Amino acid sequence: MRPLTDFTVADRRLVRGLFFDIDDTLTTDGVLRADAYGAMECLHDARIMTIPLTGRPAGWCDHIARMWPVDGVVGENGAFYFRYDRGSRRMHRRFVDDAATRARNRERLAAIRQRILEDVPGCAVAADQHYREADLAIDYCEDVPPLDGTAVQRIAELMRSAGLTAKISSIHVNGWFGSHDKLTTTRLLMSECFGTDLDRARSEFAFVGDSPNDAPAFAYFPHAIGVANVLDFGAALPHPPAYIARARCGAGFREAAEYIIAARTEEKQ
Repeated sequence: MRPLTDFTVADRRLVRGLFFDIDDTLTTDGVLRADAYGAMECLHDARIMTIPLTGRPAGWCDHIARMWPVDGVVGENGAFYFRYDRGSRRMHRRFVDDAATRARNRERLAAIRQRILEDVPGCAVAADQHYREADLAIDYCEDVPPLDGTAVQRIAELMRSAGLTAKISSIHVNGWFGSHDKLTTTRLLMSECFGTDLDRARSEFAFVGDSPNDAPAFAYFPHAIGVANVLDFGAALPHPPAYIARARCGAGFREAAEYIIAARTEEKQ
């Protein structure tokens, strides 16, 4: 990982959109602080596309798409994207699976959830589970005393043994049926809503993240940035980002945003 200062002015001037994780990337200690939210507004005002890619649930993502300065949101680790058209005052919701499939899967997830709770003492169903459409989130440090790495890996193993795709975030272990992830649904969003082939245009976008479930995006985007707390995961991070910010969490996000905006400002001078 190179310092963010190695991200050249020429490359930053090409960036027309920023994708980013939310928990411990945009937020700090579970709080969305003014500096990070303000950085989103500044990106939006600079006409740089802003799209969070998160494991958070559909209920929260409806709010995010409506009320944050964003151009869309990918939620539940790629189960859907939401985009709010402010002109027509219409929410566009695009799920990977249809409603009947999601309903069947929720019943199957309930049995898997119970097995995990019995097998891994100290974990809990995430507080935001009630607002989810397609995945199971098990809390290992958000609202419960932090579990050690062995317990966290055990949760992921139990999910995978039951046929789920499992990803570890900075606060939850998420599991779902299907092979979709944040990146596959981001490609879909860009194609369907913005007419952009992301595979061809990836150098025109940057990504900011903090944890192992961001590894596919770290590997995909040549201009991927880790906030400093990505170092906490060490060898558990299979694909590191190209660059790393000096600051952690929301302050690191602001640092990355300001660095990208600065190149845009210099270009106009």
